[in-house]
Amino acid sequence: MKQTGIRWIFPLGIVLLIGSFIYFDLAQYLSLDELRTRHAIYQEFCRQYPILSLLIYFFMFLTLTALSLPGVSILILVGGSLFGFIPTLLVTSCADVLGSTLAFLGSRHLFGNYLQERYPARFRAVNAGIDRKGWFYLLYLRLMPIFPCILINLLMGLTRIRVTTFYWGTQLGKLPHNMIYSNAGTQLNKLDSVWGALSPGVVSSFLLIALFPMLVKLWLKKLEARQPEPVFEQSCPVTVMQRRH
Repeated sequence: MKQTGIRWIFPLGIVLLIGSFIYFDLAQYLSLDELRTRHAIYQEFCRQYPILSLLIYFFMFLTLTALSLPGVSILILVGGSLFGFIPTLLVTSCADVLGSTLAFLGSRHLFGNYLQERYPARFRAVNAGIDRKGWFYLLYLRLMPIFPCILINLLMGLTRIRVTTFYWGTQLGKLPHNMIYSNAGTQLNKLDSVWGALSPGVVSSFLLIALFPMLVKLWLKKLEARQPEPVFEQSCPVTVMQRRH
């Protein structure tokens, strides 16, 4: 009984944090309007305390990702405008994959092991598919923006995919997104005027954001054509889970 109570402390704490985030409307501080209003203040703080600023930014990003809270893309834009492309890309890539891995491990600890033992027959096909090419399933899910990150983290936590495979698959799958948004963030300072908004850097950055899903889809189709069997076969986790409902 005591172990059962301890088991639920973690998820209850997460629910409390998410509830506080929503109740106090903290998302308002992760908006472009807020950035434009306080950008000079943030920029001066980052200039005076560069290491501390990066650490604060890292843990903010890690918290949002681990708890699957909204505002991650906006936070990348903020980082690009304050720190530049390379520092933002490095920090967000590390924090992003670490936060996702924590959420993945939480899902496995709370639900994955129990469900695997409770319904072994239902997960047999899932485990077989993951063993064969789990990295490709994960990469597909990460690159296609139609799948929310929270769903991917929770879903993969229910499978037998290795932590190292999840880590590197997430790192590779999220890298293009982080690169595009970090670059777009460096152009935000030019949005103070109409001519600035029409500059080549701004236009190209936001064109990349708009075209990214289509480019990924074309690339995955070509990659899938080289596979000996369909990517989303009967053993794919998404296919199996959808079939259960």
